[in-house]
Amino acid sequence: MMLSRIFKAPEQSFFLLGPRGTGKSTWLRAHFPDAYVIDLLSEEIYQRLLANPGHFASELRSIAAGRWVIVDEVQRLPNLLNEVHRSIEEKRLRFVLCGSSARKLKHAGVNLLAGRALHRSMHPFVPEELGGQFDLEEVLRFGLLPIVWDSTAKRETLSSYAQLYLKEEIQAEALVRNLPGFARFLPLAALYHGQAINVSNMAREAGVARTTAAGYLDILEETLLCFRLPAYEARLRVRERKLPKWYWCDPGLARVMKRTTAPPAPEERGALFEGMVAQLIRAYKDYRFICDDMYYWAPSGRSEIEVDFLLIRGANLIAVEAKSGSTFRDDWCKGLRSVARLEGLKRRIVVYPDGPVMKTQDGIDALPFRRFAEELALDALWK
Repeated sequence: MMLSRIFKAPEQSFFLLGPRGTGKSTWLRAHFPDAYVIDLLSEEIYQRLLANPGHFASELRSIAAGRWVIVDEVQRLPNLLNEVHRSIEEKRLRFVLCGSSARKLKHAGVNLLAGRALHRSMHPFVPEELGGQFDLEEVLRFGLLPIVWDSTAKRETLSSYAQLYLKEEIQAEALVRNLPGFARFLPLAALYHGQAINVSNMAREAGVARTTAAGYLDILEETLLCFRLPAYEARLRVRERKLPKWYWCDPGLARVMKRTTAPPAPEERGALFEGMVAQLIRAYKDYRFICDDMYYWAPSGRSEIEVDFLLIRGANLIAVEAKSGSTFRDDWCKGLRSVARLEGLKRRIVVYPDGPVMKTQDGIDALPFRRFAEELALDALWK
């Protein structure tokens, strides 16, 4: 049985971007059964339109005004967007422009459709979608990508996913000149999951030029497997660190890129749990607009103090700390206490895997992961 997704389609044309394996095509088939589909993953269709883009215009002319049109894997032929633009304007066709990479779209000038096509994202599963099937230990080990979660052989599917990514996303689209070098870089990028990322240091560790390392990180971000979390720059009495933090969109991906699918070692759990919380907030930011922006905060020169996430909504802030320990400890609140006087701060929360809901004497909420996920789902964090 196909699990219900919480993603809601807008009424007008939109880009639907997300990593491979998040179920975009499956969702589109279920929600737009009468749409006209142009699937650029089909080599026959891709080669025909590559050789003669005019065929695309001819197809669109034959479609009734106002109908939905799905262009799947649109990043493979971004020059088709000119014709999409014209058809939105002249025929009032509505498009879903689906893809697993923003890289070629960015470089081709998606701004041609500014205001005419909204931007939406499809993420890995969230606990709300899995209900009783959600199992934290399973998630930390194998992740929440639908293509993996639905598999009866999760370990093998994850490994195949990593190879498919290199073959179809990187090699087939010629995103890097040195595929073996990029493949060797992936485990290092996975080791930085949940850490502030200094490109110069990373390049030195990888034995590549700084520009090469920066380019590889951009590719991982633009193919939607990873994201950067910027530092919050409020006018506190300490100078904030400017380096962004680096996260993979799924714990299973972060692990398989390190070439491990064994049960998580104790030293892995902190980054995996923090990354899962980061991705959960990010998903609800996109799906339900639970915040305008998210950041992390850490003063430079004091590495022991940090706040994992600051959520911004208007003039209000919520500070969130993710801790993977099994029993709540008061010293988890060190970072949250350091931002207590931050202007607009409405709530401070520690999220941990499992245990009771608690509140410290100075008003910090301790929430087990499931409760935190429920509050996100209900948009109750701010109440």
